[in-house]
Amino acid sequence: MVIGVTAGLVLAAIIVLIGLFKLMWRVAEPNEALVISGSKHKTEGLGQGMGFRIVTGHGTLVLPGVQAVRKMSLDLNETELSVDCVTHQGIPLRVRGVVIFKVGDDFVSIANAARRFLDQQKMMSERVHNVFAGHLRSIVGGLTVEDMIRDREKLTGQTRAACGTEMEKLGLIVDSLQIHEIEDPTGYIKNLAMPHAAAVQRDARIAQAEANRRATEAEQQAAARMSEATRDSEILQAGYQAERDKAAAKSRQAGPLADAAARQEVVVQETRVAELEAQRREQQLQADVRKPADAQAYEKRTLAEGERDARISAAEAHAKETELAAIAEANRVKTAAIAEAEATKARGAAAASATRATGEAEAAAAQAKGLALAESTRAKGLAEAEAIKARAAALAENQEAVVAQQLAEKWPEIVEAGAGAFSSVDHMVLLNGADGMSEMFAKALTMGGTGLGLARQLLSTMSEKGGTPGSSAPVNGVTPVVPPSPRKERIPVTGDQEGSTPS
Repeated sequence: MVIGVTAGLVLAAIIVLIGLFKLMWRVAEPNEALVISGSKHKTEGLGQGMGFRIVTGHGTLVLPGVQAVRKMSLDLNETELSVDCVTHQGIPLRVRGVVIFKVGDDFVSIANAARRFLDQQKMMSERVHNVFAGHLRSIVGGLTVEDMIRDREKLTGQTRAACGTEMEKLGLIVDSLQIHEIEDPTGYIKNLAMPHAAAVQRDARIAQAEANRRATEAEQQAAARMSEATRDSEILQAGYQAERDKAAAKSRQAGPLADAAARQEVVVQETRVAELEAQRREQQLQADVRKPADAQAYEKRTLAEGERDARISAAEAHAKETELAAIAEANRVKTAAIAEAEATKARGAAAASATRATGEAEAAAAQAKGLALAESTRAKGLAEAEAIKARAAALAENQEAVVAQQLAEKWPEIVEAGAGAFSSVDHMVLLNGADGMSEMFAKALTMGGTGLGLARQLLSTMSEKGGTPGSSAPVNGVTPVVPPSPRKERIPVTGDQEGSTPS
């Protein structure tokens, strides 16, 4: 009985011990870490004592009531990124991606994560999203849209590098960061791709058109070859049929066939003769008509070209001659102007000398002429005084006879003086022709009669008053009578007209 009780107690103690061991023993799963707090432990790799102990991959004893055990998950976590950014060009974009992260496997990372997320492991994704969103906005602000499209790896690398330090402080590591999509609410990316899309579409259309062309050509060539094969087949069939028909015709009509062959040979020979005759006529036409016509046309064309070239040469020669004449005339005028200027200068000098010599000669001549005229006047005066004295004596006896005699003596001079009126007339217009001319001469001749009448009036006046009117100073007691000078009449000049006579 005692043995049974002892065995039961031992068994109960063993069961209690096993229960206590199971209660105190904790084992860390491969995807978790045990954080045991309640005593100061030195964790490997930390280098200093902490108020908790980290256990991964094995079991450990935990004193219930003294130590507390909590689990830190080492599983992968992910957070969706949807960040509104603005590029370096000021274009708003929305970047969509995913971040896959976990708590680091080393004790330092687990300790950092335990201090920050041990009771808030469900908030870990939100915290990571905020970290990446801030850095992603900063990085996108320094890039252009083209850089982001062409090199997404650069955007990813810069984002991971920028977030690495902060993630390390949080005890997290990034297993993967992927940029899934870059949304463009303004349509910039779409417009940027439109030229390339248009070029690709153009090349596609060109390629399609080229392919259609080649296909059409191939189809046409195939159809042509089919038609050619059909034609060859039909020709062969027709030839075979003709041979069969010919053989049958020969067998049926040997005689008529021979006659037809003979007639055919005759027709062939006649046709050949006609062809030769046509060739002969054609050659004859070439020799008789076409070649002379060509020669005549060539002659006319050559003559026309020669005339045209001659006219052109003549026109060019005339133009050159006109140009040379104009140049020569300009040189002549210039030379004449220079010579005229020199001659005018020389004439001026010569005229001055000649004027001076002429003046001296005229002065000497005038002096001699004056002396001669004085002597002549004195002699003439003496002679006239004697004549007047004689005339006065005759006049006292028969005045009219004396006057008539004097007029008769001076009649030629009177007529000459009357005709002197016409000496300065260049052109004279007579309205009544020859009669007018006779009247003009009669008028000039009657001036003598007028002088006779005047003389008679003077004699009458002298006899009444006892003197001689119009007389000058008496010479030897006789007053000379001076007949009036004939009056010169100037006829106006009106130019050459019908019936005019030059003076």
